Amino acid sequence: MNDEVQRNVFGEAISPCSENPKTGFYRTGSCHTGPEDVGSHTVCVEVTEAFLAFSKARGNDLSTPMPQFGFPGLKPGDRWCLCALRWQEAFEAGAAPRVVLQATHERALEVVALDDLKRFALDLS
Repeated sequence: MNDEVQRNVFGEAISPCSENPKTGFYRTGSCHTGPEDVGSHTVCVEVTEAFLAFSKARGNDLSTPMPQFGFPGLKPGDRWCLCALRWQEAFEAGAAPRVVLQATHERALEVVALDDLKRFALDLS
């Protein structure tokens, strides 16, 4: 992971997404990214049953534990660093989970419009 300051969609230092389960491409608890993260795991979401079912139907089962990869399996209410393309796909299908903007990496904006993320924000009043 590169050592420069990782920034959120507002250009500020990124906030943590989840320590339990420990999320992020680098499993730092934050949606940090770098050249190795080809999937751009940059959108901090709070998963729902509907989203988990959608993702599983698309071939990405996020609810089944895979201990061999240190993956506990997600349940509704868990926060997770999701691939930006998967969030966009869920958004277009009407199944997008809510987003934590302070913990969503600015690189997500290469794929997803900020206005769309804001519509699903948990941390905007």
